[in-house]
Formats: sequence, structure tokens, C-alpha cells
Amino acid sequence: MYSQLFVRVAMATAFLSAVADRLGFWGAPGTANAAWGNWANFVEYSNTLNFFVPEAMGEFLAIGATALETILGILLLIGYKTRLSAYCSGILLTLFALTMTLSFGIKSTFNYSVWVGASACFLLATVQDFSFSLDAYLKRSKK
Repeated sequence: MYSQLFVRVAMATAFLSAVADRLGFWGAPGTANAAWGNWANFVEYSNTLNFFVPEAMGEFLAIGATALETILGILLLIGYKTRLSAYCSGILLTLFALTMTLSFGIKSTFNYSVWVGASACFLLATVQDFSFSLDAYLKRSKK
């Protein structure tokens, strides 16, 4: 009961924290809590990850990743369409892990626990009842 809540909150905060970093909320580039520190640094990182697509698509992919992480983070946090959100999160993280592996090698995925996050999402998607969620509230209100 509580484990699914813990995984939901942990994955949601991981996604939302990454978004906050690229928007500069965790500090300026180069400071202790910032991996990117601003949008330009994140786009540069995204372009490095996505070396196999034209650079002109870099901004589009960065926006897409940010939008998905924001939406999925919020959905997991509130527990709405939780199973679908968990599957989509697992797929997104698996795609991140694969591109990180191609770009920087497998070790980079271990540094950020990307495979662990993807696995947690896929495991979360197998849960039958999402206590403390909007899904549970909506299910109860239909009765």
C-alpha cells in the first residue's frame, strides 16, 4: 500500500527535479545542486545525447522530453491514470538509458540510476490498487 505511494512520489520528484534544474531553479550552472542550471546547457546536453538526429531537432527533443517529464511527474504525484503514467515513464526512462548508453557508455546510466527508475516504473505499473491517489478517489466516488 505505501510502497506504491513511495515509488510514485520518488519518480515524480525525480522527473520534476530534473525539469527544475534545466529551468535554473536549483541554481546557476556550475553550482553544487545544478546539473545544467539553465535551458541552454540542457539543450546542449540533449543534443549530445541525440547525436543521431539533426541538430535542428535538438530544441524540439529537449522541449518534448521536458514536457513529458513534467506531465508524467505531475500524473505520478497525484496518482492519476497511474498505471498508464508508470508504463509511459518506464518507456521514457528506457529511451533515456539507451541514448545515454550510445552517447556516453553504460556507466553514465548507472550514475543516474536510470535503469532503476525505469524498472521501478514498470513494477509500479503492475500494482492493482493505488491507495492515496486520484485514481482511488475517483474509483470510490463512482460507487
